[in-house]
Amino acid sequence: MFDVVRKELNWGGVRLVLETGRMARQADGAVLVTFGETTVLCTAVFNKSVKPGVDFFPLTVNYQEKYYAAGKIPGGFFKREAKPSEKETLVSRLIDRPIRPLFAEGFYNETQVVATVLSHDLENDPDVAALIGASAALTLSGAPFLGPIAGARVGFIDGKFKLNPTVAELKDSRLDLVVAGTENAVMMVESEAHELSEEDMLGAVVFGHEQMQPVIDLIIDLAEDAAKEPFEFAAADKSGLIARAKSLVGADLAAAFSTVVKQDRRNQIDAAQKKFLANLTEEEAADSLAVKGAFKQVESDVVRGRILDEGRRIDGRDLVTVRPIVAEAGPLPRTHGSALFTRGETQALAVVTLGTGDDEQIMDALEGEYRERFLLHYNFPPFSVGEAGRMGAPGRREIGHGKLAWRALRPMLPAPTDFPYTIRLVSEILESNGSSSMATVCGGSLAMMDAGVPLKRPVAGVAMGLVLEGERFAVLTDILGDEDHLGDMDFKVAGTELGVTSLQMDIKVAGITPAIMKQALAQARDGRLHILGEMSKALSAGRAEFSAHAPRIEVIQIPTDKIREVIGSGGKVIREIVEQSGAKIDIGDDGVVKIASANAESIQKAKDRILGIAAEPEMGKIYEGKVVKVMEFGAFVNFFGPRDGLVHVSQMTPERNAKPSDIVKEGDIVKVKLMGFDERGKVRLSMKAVDQTTGAEIAGVADDEGPAPRGERPPRREGGDRGGERRDRGGDGERRGGGSRGGHIVS
Repeated sequence: MFDVVRKELNWGGVRLVLETGRMARQADGAVLVTFGETTVLCTAVFNKSVKPGVDFFPLTVNYQEKYYAAGKIPGGFFKREAKPSEKETLVSRLIDRPIRPLFAEGFYNETQVVATVLSHDLENDPDVAALIGASAALTLSGAPFLGPIAGARVGFIDGKFKLNPTVAELKDSRLDLVVAGTENAVMMVESEAHELSEEDMLGAVVFGHEQMQPVIDLIIDLAEDAAKEPFEFAAADKSGLIARAKSLVGADLAAAFSTVVKQDRRNQIDAAQKKFLANLTEEEAADSLAVKGAFKQVESDVVRGRILDEGRRIDGRDLVTVRPIVAEAGPLPRTHGSALFTRGETQALAVVTLGTGDDEQIMDALEGEYRERFLLHYNFPPFSVGEAGRMGAPGRREIGHGKLAWRALRPMLPAPTDFPYTIRLVSEILESNGSSSMATVCGGSLAMMDAGVPLKRPVAGVAMGLVLEGERFAVLTDILGDEDHLGDMDFKVAGTELGVTSLQMDIKVAGITPAIMKQALAQARDGRLHILGEMSKALSAGRAEFSAHAPRIEVIQIPTDKIREVIGSGGKVIREIVEQSGAKIDIGDDGVVKIASANAESIQKAKDRILGIAAEPEMGKIYEGKVVKVMEFGAFVNFFGPRDGLVHVSQMTPERNAKPSDIVKEGDIVKVKLMGFDERGKVRLSMKAVDQTTGAEIAGVADDEGPAPRGERPPRREGGDRGGERRDRGGDGERRGGGSRGGHIVS
């Protein structure tokens, strides 16, 4: 029934299997990829005819994760997979970017690639397997796909590159890089790094490209046995129309692309297009797709020719100059932090909001649930490019650009123990003419410093472009939007003065060589350092003080065996502390307590209550306390938060036959010394010992030193029946006067 073809290899110590012929047989191409115990089904389908009026390649890539793959039931009310998660969107883009340029020019047939995660071993991320499977499915489908490609993940652990590190290994890696490419060239790079040098980043890309070659050979081997016949396709001949467009409006377009202001340039290009259409015959104008393609080709030839022949760009810059920059910190008075970053005609308004642990985003992933403390949201309204358009939920582009900026900034964030805040950074793109994602990186870095976030170092980013014609090429620093559209590469590099934190590359041609990439990285470093210098004119380090409107968070540590007492039965105690202090309190399983409020007094009140419950008094230390009850045998003193202890009458004064009521009264503030604990664990205090101590340290009621180790209890004292009776009465009196608090001290 099944005509199954299987190919496999040992790839970096893990078994990689490609199988076709058993599942999804009605798709044009279907490949089941198994990497370790992670399994992804990839299918490719394309329509055999083109819809009328389509002048672009309608390719859709859908990566989807099924919760059953990891033995989980989805959360939420409906208990089923719903809209794509952020990761599903990002992996869909990861697959789309390297395969899209490899379809034959002029192929406008609707094409869909679907990658479904069926099994996840929680060790090997499915994204690389999905990328390999998508390439294999397209190679088998018969579509005019000039592949195959493969992908690989590269880590950097202990100074060495690691092929396809596991989820656990990535935690110790200074690099998480995914590279995709053909047999001869690199097509796509996506990465997050911890200030690696340009040499290390280039080495990682080359390493990954070399290591993926056996996978490309495996796909070719599979295709030789199972591929369908190639789909017959021939692109329309536009050479005649291109020649007509060049003669009619070539000079007009050359003048337009010498205009610096974007809107003026667009107006001139629109006028040239109308002139071209007006001079066409009725027969020539009938093929609107060919007309549009011819006009765009002349645009491309004008821009690219001037760059290669004259080293001159659309706005008159040379190849390495960055556009003028204006960086402003704190333009918004009521936000926790803000910055306005303008580079040429690209402008990003970055705004930071600081929150508590309650504001962390709960992420429900196949690998398990986790919390994210750094959120970055990128918005691209239509007015930023002078257009009127639909506004709604963020699309794939917004999610992808936001994630790129997130990867660039995250390595420079302080550790949660040093800065226990949730950080939300929003980038509003107000103007766009090239690389708004890198403007988000620059503006976001400034906004966080304005909010008082102690970044390890400021981060900046720059977008590089490429014009490649045969052996001739030019690398462009800080590209414009038109240079992106008409060029061959969008190469974004972000980092600090010490190294790269993120790198993303998209190629529109059949790949680039290491030599080109090396030059692009070198120019990007020079551009990044220049931008960092301009940013430092606004703010060079994080502000020392927070905004008056931002919450304050103080962190204290309590013993883990005291967590239950601080929380109380059913959360009664912690709710009471929150209500009385007005602060937010978060207690971790490790005993780390975060107290948050915009009011310092609220934080101190909550801190005193918590330490009073969780801390332990120190043997031999002198405390200042309050008399809470006077008995015939002594007085109870509240000396350590809510803790009470007994000062026996014999420890009040050396005088014989003195009455406690003659010495103290309720409400008196006295100094007491912790002498130890009796045989029943009750606290023994002494006022007499204080008078005999010179130069002793006095501890206040609210001791900020945190938990102290409990002193050793003294041996049981010998005494008569009467003394024992007094101790028993003292214990009963303590329970009557101080409630159950005395029990907490010694439990």
